[in-house]
Amino acid sequence: MAPRYRLLVLLAAFTGLRFGELASLRRRDVDAENAALMVRRSQAEMQTGALFDKAPKSDAGVRPVAFPTELLPDVKRHLDGFAGAGKDGHVFLGSQGGRLRRSNFRDDWIKARTKAGILADVHFHDLRHTGNTLAASGASLRELMTRMGHSTPRAALIYQHVVSGRDREIADRLGSMIRKTRGDADS
Repeated sequence: MAPRYRLLVLLAAFTGLRFGELASLRRRDVDAENAALMVRRSQAEMQTGALFDKAPKSDAGVRPVAFPTELLPDVKRHLDGFAGAGKDGHVFLGSQGGRLRRSNFRDDWIKARTKAGILADVHFHDLRHTGNTLAASGASLRELMTRMGHSTPRAALIYQHVVSGRDREIADRLGSMIRKTRGDADS
């Protein structure tokens, strides 16, 4: 992935945020101390090409979303090299310094996907599915709904996919809980 868009892809995969939520992030929405993003708005594009920020789909869409602290060096590098200036500067900009658009990102996405040998028609939004499936490990449905910005379980369940080997991990975690309760967690 082009360096300008590396963090965009990482955050999509590890936070499950929508493209519009990521595109509308401002520097003030990034809390590096707590490794979190504050989702306050979502970018939309009119048929005329005009971009505007709107409120998220529901009240549940306004939320803080934590990201792995392992991404902090990437966040700092991106803010230092690619983000707009000032606290209201956009975190993600297009290659010419204007607002990020799906259309000015699509070619980079396809190029990176092809270079990685991913021949299937994988869309950027598929990273939301990946992120939310990864987040499901040990999280309750309500926690996932909050993280995803969903107000209904039905919407949240759309993003849950079966992961190979996951049943063994679940059983092993349950076994760990049994050992801890018995007091023999070290054995």
